[in-house]
Amino acid sequence: MLSMALWRRVPHRLLLIRSFVYARIKWVRDPYLDIAVEREKNLKEILSLKNQILSSPSKSLPLSSLSRLKSHFNLPTSTSKLFQNYPSIFSPFQPSPSLPLHVKLTPQAMTLHKEELAIHNSPPHRNDVVNRLVKLLMLTKAVRLPLHILDKFKFDLGLPTNYITFLLSDYPDYFQICEYKNPSDGKETLFLELISWRNELAISEMEKRASFSDGVKLKKGLPLRFSMKLPNGFDLEKKVKNWVDAWQDLPYISPYENSFHLGPNSDQAEKWTVAVLHELLWLLVSKKTEGKNVFCLGEYLGFGNRFKKALMHFPGIFYVSNKIRTQTVVLKEAYRKDFLMEKHPLMGMRFRYIHLMNKSEKFRKRDGVPVFRRKRKVMSNADEGEVIKEDDKIVEENKDLNLLSGSGSNDGFDDEPSKVQGRQWDDSCANDVNAMVRNWAQASWYYPLNNIRSHIGDDRVTKCKSFVYYCQKYYKN
Repeated sequence: MLSMALWRRVPHRLLLIRSFVYARIKWVRDPYLDIAVEREKNLKEILSLKNQILSSPSKSLPLSSLSRLKSHFNLPTSTSKLFQNYPSIFSPFQPSPSLPLHVKLTPQAMTLHKEELAIHNSPPHRNDVVNRLVKLLMLTKAVRLPLHILDKFKFDLGLPTNYITFLLSDYPDYFQICEYKNPSDGKETLFLELISWRNELAISEMEKRASFSDGVKLKKGLPLRFSMKLPNGFDLEKKVKNWVDAWQDLPYISPYENSFHLGPNSDQAEKWTVAVLHELLWLLVSKKTEGKNVFCLGEYLGFGNRFKKALMHFPGIFYVSNKIRTQTVVLKEAYRKDFLMEKHPLMGMRFRYIHLMNKSEKFRKRDGVPVFRRKRKVMSNADEGEVIKEDDKIVEENKDLNLLSGSGSNDGFDDEPSKVQGRQWDDSCANDVNAMVRNWAQASWYYPLNNIRSHIGDDRVTKCKSFVYYCQKYYKN
């Protein structure tokens, strides 16, 4: 096993005292990051049900057997209600009059699943997810994690459902499954263990950026500064701002080093705690995860409530969203407004699933005519400082989304082209088009400009300069 000699210890002179001023740092809502979180509402649960259905040899399951999975998958409602809410994903059918009602995936959902499976099977993705998993294990003192904790991060790391047999079995030189006593309860628990330390991967994202910008090998103990993005209108008290500036100038200790010898209440220890939390979130494909996952891992690693304090003290580095029935911890620097900066292929697939889910949530048919569901909610426009009724905004956005529907598509578009007559496509519709493009920009590398032209017509594209601008910016031919 690894000896403690592998863990670098910082000099004794860095055992600093605590100088943080206990001023009140209020939580300020970030509407853009709330949108980024709320966009994935029910996505994880839908994909879990999808995988459960596809695990059956017949690619379908009785509705009665799925109804018992509500607590297992943490579903917000009953499975039957969930299937009714997402008819574009799930299709109920009865195999024969003597058999109970079954559920299968729609052709559009099956198409997306096959493309998702192709990503999981691709060598670049497999190598990427293995490296992420190795780095996560190296963040721990014993380079191993209980499988029940690792399963909490399975979705956020981009691991396949059956990652032990599907992925880890192909890397016997990296991982092994062991049984140890869980330090928390003393019970025998299965762990995933890293066989050997990987020095080439023991470099944090912060260190990688610094060495890339300087073009030389990074020296230990440099005062690397974290990116801080405070929300509009948020002002730190002067004494807090002065403390943060001095805190940023402290030496940066790599999260892959063991610095538990530092006083837990010292400023230097808090900067190392922030470095560990920053690296953890950066390893995730969406750069965010549920707060309970972060705190569970923090308890296992021995940080206690230090992760929670770091989230409270540094609102410019981390954001905690209260959307979708839970708390979600977001790495702020990974987002530009509500857009994820790093384009990961698996995230692209998830945004396509979201688009298919939104076809069920936003539209319903009344007398054969598509009607929009209106949400009576008032939200503030952070850019213009005005208040807009969200129901009017959704109606306008969905009018534009209907124009992107085409017949015979199997990638999440509507099956029938929308009839939009009497609408003049010119610069006056730029605001509506901008809102529509924002919804599509997340999956931009899956919807090339030529495909958009084929759906709404070349003449309409060229007439709307704003649309062409955004397509050229976010979409690649």
